Amino acid sequence: MTVPPATFVKHRLDAPPGFFSVEAAGLRWLAVPAGVPVVPPLEVTATSMTTPHLDTVPPTGAAADEFGRLLAVTHDAGARWYGVPPDGWDTDGFIGTIELPHSLRPLDTWGAFYANLRLRPYLRTAYDAGTLDTDHLKVFERLCSKLEAGAYDDPSERPSRLHGDLWSGNVVWCADGVHLIDPAAHGGHRETDLAMLGLFGMPQLERVLRAYDEAHPLSNGWRDRVALHRLHPLLTHLVMFGAAYLPRALAVAHHY
Repeated sequence: MTVPPATFVKHRLDAPPGFFSVEAAGLRWLAVPAGVPVVPPLEVTATSMTTPHLDTVPPTGAAADEFGRLLAVTHDAGARWYGVPPDGWDTDGFIGTIELPHSLRPLDTWGAFYANLRLRPYLRTAYDAGTLDTDHLKVFERLCSKLEAGAYDDPSERPSRLHGDLWSGNVVWCADGVHLIDPAAHGGHRETDLAMLGLFGMPQLERVLRAYDEAHPLSNGWRDRVALHRLHPLLTHLVMFGAAYLPRALAVAHHY
């Protein structure tokens, strides 16, 4: 008798429309040949998604090296423009429990995308909730203006195929290597995924980054931009969890 494979089911009875469907679209889009393995969606409903169960093992240096190399392949599969949603999806997505804006028209510069679709929407929400005041907004708006003006754009970088929520909890170490789960997939800057890996700490991070850089060398000064790329997830946490994340987000905005 054949034993059916074990599965994992995510439930959310109050899921907004498309919550699991866009996640499934992102998983399929990230399933790049020779890229990082991605857990496949087996069944998707309005309130749940079923995937194979992943058996975890302790992280190893060899697995970290492979993950770095394969992540470069995933990123290099590319995206049509900054902010583009995954194939098969044509509206906004989600990151955690809140909306993630997508762009349905071409955006050619990362700075304008980051300012207008990754910073300002969450700043507006936090301000409306009373978490930010006018003086706080001025600090963030100064940075948004610099981003729109191209202060951190690199013409040599093309839009990458991003996981979009690549904190360590979405990196699953298995016997056959790392598998990715729970994406907020979109077209973006590859440094964003790399910055997110270390936001809350990650085992073997330096080996992952070194292997990635060997596979697809990073632009000069990339470590100086890590905090800038972490500002978006900090703002999403500010919206979801409140003012405890404000000092760290403000420090980033002041720095850049």
